[in-house]
Amino acid sequence: MAKATLLLPARSRFPAGALPAQVAAALGRAEHGLAEAGESAQLRRHFTIEPVSWSAAALSRHADAGDADGSLWLRADPANVVPDMQGARLMASAETLRLEQADVDALVPELQSLFAGFGYQLDAPTPSRWYLRLPEATPLPVFVEPEVVLGDDLFEHLPDGDNGRQWRALLTEAQVVLHQHPWNERRVADGKRAVNSLWFWGAGTLPASVRTVHAQVRSRDALLQGLAKMAGVRIGGEQTVDALVDLRQLRSLDQLTRDAITPLLDAIARGELEELRLDFEDGVHYRIHRGQRWRFWKKPLPTLTDG
Repeated sequence: MAKATLLLPARSRFPAGALPAQVAAALGRAEHGLAEAGESAQLRRHFTIEPVSWSAAALSRHADAGDADGSLWLRADPANVVPDMQGARLMASAETLRLEQADVDALVPELQSLFAGFGYQLDAPTPSRWYLRLPEATPLPVFVEPEVVLGDDLFEHLPDGDNGRQWRALLTEAQVVLHQHPWNERRVADGKRAVNSLWFWGAGTLPASVRTVHAQVRSRDALLQGLAKMAGVRIGGEQTVDALVDLRQLRSLDQLTRDAITPLLDAIARGELEELRLDFEDGVHYRIHRGQRWRFWKKPLPTLTDG
């Protein structure tokens, strides 16, 4: 019989509010626990990755282009930086810049010339994800994910050390190229943010192997799609025997309870779904199945934060 697991953001991402009676009762009767918090730990609960370290750049490249094997990869995503009194702030990442293929066609060729001088190959198989293919032995500093930097002082998160010096210089040169490019004037005139910087992150190679207990992964996230592709499981489509459904973008409590959880609880009641698991990024998780309906002594869960 079918099973479903919902991959969810941390409970703090949802506004405070009472849970609907059906959901409150189901969570109150469910088996629950607390695991390690964080995105990496959450993904590792569903994927066994060897070696332990993994690269967001290589995995998303595997999903986007299928040619990641055998190379060292680094994301060089387009970004928007705004200067202020203290320095400069990363105000928009690739996901929020509303990029189209025309942006790639206009901006990437001049940047390719810059990186080619260092032996690096830049391309953009999708408008929002740009990649550098690096020589395999390239020494790299530690890079920070864009979500950590967004809204913060850019210079507080640049790579340091001897290896970081080259990448700080490369970032500055890329910013000069982008700042002078007339295409950005056109974007601003159209009411869009300029693509005036890059952000390097996610360095590494493909893992040797990825395994998962799920038969299917439903997600728009390229990293998760790359993991699913490495594991050889179906991506997208309708739910099958055991589906991992990525809902980490949700921020509405009503959408979570009414549109995501309630229909699956109804399916459990009809005997169409054997089990539902909820996995929150903060480590809280629930396991719901039909046999729990007899646990009348269990009190309903009033809110998500009461779990």
